[in-house]
Amino acid sequence: MRVVVVGQGYVGLPLAIRAAEVGHEVIGYDVDARRIKSLAAGVSFVEDVSSERVVAAMDRGAYRPSDAARDCGGFDVAVVTVPTPLHEGVPDLRFIEESARTLARYLRPGATVVLESTTYPGTTQELFAPLLEDGSGLTAGADFHLGYSPERIDPGNPVWGFQQTPKVVSGVDAASLKAVQDFYAGLVDTTVPVGSPKEAELAKLLENTFRHVNIALVNEIAMFARHLDIDVWQAIDAASSKPFGFMKFTPGPGVGGHCLPIDPSYLSWRVQRELGQSFRFVELANDINGHMPEYVTRRIIDAFNRRRRSVNGSRVLLLGLAYKKNTGDARESPSLRISRLLLDMGAKVRAADPHVVETAAVDPRLVRVELTRKEIANADVVVLLTDHDAFDYDLVMEHAGFVLDCRRRLSGPAVEVL
Repeated sequence: MRVVVVGQGYVGLPLAIRAAEVGHEVIGYDVDARRIKSLAAGVSFVEDVSSERVVAAMDRGAYRPSDAARDCGGFDVAVVTVPTPLHEGVPDLRFIEESARTLARYLRPGATVVLESTTYPGTTQELFAPLLEDGSGLTAGADFHLGYSPERIDPGNPVWGFQQTPKVVSGVDAASLKAVQDFYAGLVDTTVPVGSPKEAELAKLLENTFRHVNIALVNEIAMFARHLDIDVWQAIDAASSKPFGFMKFTPGPGVGGHCLPIDPSYLSWRVQRELGQSFRFVELANDINGHMPEYVTRRIIDAFNRRRRSVNGSRVLLLGLAYKKNTGDARESPSLRISRLLLDMGAKVRAADPHVVETAAVDPRLVRVELTRKEIANADVVVLLTDHDAFDYDLVMEHAGFVLDCRRRLSGPAVEVL
């Protein structure tokens, strides 16, 4: 089939390349001309999709990146994987809206359209469908198939890649569900059908809200445990020995990526708007996780105070800018917030991260460096924020005068753990 994947980021590119590898003719459409130029040159910025896979798909004529809307014409299946950010606490769906208007111009009877972007329950049927119908003159269900299938990309996960992760699928009617399920059944090992797009949309938000709330729980416990002189990491390890009724979550400098800082707020916004009620769990988790960068910064200040030093003028080496280990994804990363806080206080902040390439969100005052013996030794504090396996931790422990470890990867007399 001719498949159009709208959005060639961390979600869209793995889907597009997988579809090309199983035999579809794929157009990877993105309005970001620089991204398309990079992909056309055979360069992937997504760790889960090697540049070699991109080149191989293009050489076979199975994949073509494009920023020209006209290349979306003639599709049998179109999948929308565009960002859905928050703007002042309100869902910003303009990228979904623009995608729907673009696809509507080329929508034909019998085609299938799937939304994958994370959003609030009701988006597919109340917003996406009307835009497709208005722009095409066709009716969802009667003339074309429409469904929702939430993305479950976990960057850097060596076990659960795109193909291995079960895919939730839905449709606005039985025929749409079948069309959506048939398409994904050719791409992944397992599909999980649900009754309507609303259930699929809620399932995605439930998954991320579960993680968000539990991370907030251990983050708050970690802050209290320090004041109570308790090793929270030992307590977590002990609790994890229970073979039932407990799932391990660990503290950290905050949450990042598109999912955790944003997705639960979509559900909170929907509940407030439709029911006039507060989603207290989400709001509390937002407050705790959102203030972890400030807590980490306070820990650095306290450590300097004990050493009769000031943050102003001190040299700080941050290890990791990505929000998640072994990935280059710095979207909403707490590391970026921590670096800005320290820079605003006059610190000389340097950062090492071998994975992060796209630097649009990185403060221009931040100095990017390689992790070397000299950089470690010259730092007044080394702060481990993202525990990439590529870091030489023995080198850090050997030459660092003081380390604040936010991931529990280091040990020794110079190491203080979050």
